[in-house]
Amino acid sequence: MKMKKASRAQEGAPIADTDLNHFEGNPDFVLSLARGLKVIEAFQGQTDGMTVADIASRTRLSRAAVRRLLLTLELLGFAQHNGSIFRLRAAILRLGFSYLSSDSLPTLAQPLLEDVTAKTHESCSLAILDGDEVIYVARAAAKRVMSVSLSIGSRLPAYCTSMGRVLLGGLNQAQLKEYLGRLSVRKLTPKTVVAKSSLAAIIERARSDGYALVDEELEIGLRSIAVPVRNRSGRLIAAVNTGVHASRVPPEVMVERFVPILRQSAQLLGHLLD
Repeated sequence: MKMKKASRAQEGAPIADTDLNHFEGNPDFVLSLARGLKVIEAFQGQTDGMTVADIASRTRLSRAAVRRLLLTLELLGFAQHNGSIFRLRAAILRLGFSYLSSDSLPTLAQPLLEDVTAKTHESCSLAILDGDEVIYVARAAAKRVMSVSLSIGSRLPAYCTSMGRVLLGGLNQAQLKEYLGRLSVRKLTPKTVVAKSSLAAIIERARSDGYALVDEELEIGLRSIAVPVRNRSGRLIAAVNTGVHASRVPPEVMVERFVPILRQSAQLLGHLLD
């Protein structure tokens, strides 16, 4: 699979967190399209819908601009409103499907993830690094209940997730230093590692070990382990993980039992990728 490389400005934060003034003066930049995408991304995690004022606050766009963009999305069938509350419609999924249907990675990965889930009886996911976050591009879910709701398109901080640490291990020393320098760390649980020197050591260890285990740093009760996916030329493409309830599977068992299964699937997937 051919993966296009982007500049740091292009591959950094989601559009909703990006200062569009950064692109001012670029003759190829379409400001209205960028603003529309900011509005769409602003709905992430907002299951109850949003008002024009809510979106204006999240996107740092004027209310007038947000209203016009929302009404345009509504005319195109991508949004709807009831009174002052706007919501995205299911038609917006066509945009995500365009990626899934044009990129071989999720398609190739899905049966392998399902095989891991069948062997481990745990959920298995595939993610790529997108700026300072991991974004889920494929997932096979076991029939267990976890409070973290994950699906294709979900984003999580890279620094406190197993797949994120594996993917950060693919950065060179200069890139890792730059990442840690700009990183805003939040202590999501009492176990979350927030010292940047400690994070650097953990990422280096994930690189040398070939896996990363995160123990209740993202959420209490959630333990996960991930391995890298490299293409035929050895380039790091993605990471694959499995997550468990911490009360059921101790860390040493995850390393002993799950890492070989994950590595086998990662190698099979990597052999299919250019």
